[in-house]
Amino acid sequence: MFNLKTGLTLIAAAAAFSGASAMAAGPAEQPSVVIVHGAFADGSDWAKVIPLLQAKGIKVTAVQNPLTSLADDVAAAKRAIDNQPGKVVLVGHSWGGTVITEAGDNDKVAGLVYVAAFAPDVGQATGDLGKDLPVPPGIAKLAVDKAGFASLPAAAVAADFAQDVPAKQAAVMAATQGPIAVKAFGEKVSTAAWKNRPSWYIVSKNDRMIQPDLERAFAKQIGAKTTELPTSHVPQQSRPADVAKVILDAVAASK
Repeated sequence: MFNLKTGLTLIAAAAAFSGASAMAAGPAEQPSVVIVHGAFADGSDWAKVIPLLQAKGIKVTAVQNPLTSLADDVAAAKRAIDNQPGKVVLVGHSWGGTVITEAGDNDKVAGLVYVAAFAPDVGQATGDLGKDLPVPPGIAKLAVDKAGFASLPAAAVAADFAQDVPAKQAAVMAATQGPIAVKAFGEKVSTAAWKNRPSWYIVSKNDRMIQPDLERAFAKQIGAKTTELPTSHVPQQSRPADVAKVILDAVAASK
């Protein structure tokens, strides 16, 4: 019969052994990749890119953001970063860009990859960004529930979030999306990791969730090596090989 005390002892022993082994082996030869998904998504949003990275021997962790606040998402990302054996390339999509801007201020983080993502400066909130540009079509269709969480109707996912993926795939994305607390968009970052780390940026030229010109402005502001793809807001779904290439470039540069 399972004994809780014995089980906890075994877990503690395994953790100690694994920590000792990691110290003996030293840091990983190449950085791990930690991926932070955006709003209206979850970690499965990266299911096409992850195996391409793993095929190159890269350890990949997709964070499951609670999407309840900026602080909560940053805490989830930091836990994932702390659990890596050595250097980390931190990837953020959409809202995840705000998260990595804050969470990336960590000694383990060697590089940042922004994928159609927000890249705020210190003291800025996501909701402050792009106010001088027209409201993107997808944002205009957000539905907010009684608890204050925003989501995208299935029709908006198909037309504005992932208009370049098959209809059946977009339907699954709508069903698995993670609603986000609207208050998170008003929470300001207290640090900007891109100020002292190399960055890469993927601009989605046909984005209907973040204005492409705003993405270009972010890329310029953070001094990123920039790639433009003719995609919707989710190039990781429609052009996974191209997205993986950018991440692999960041990994190679961060060894």
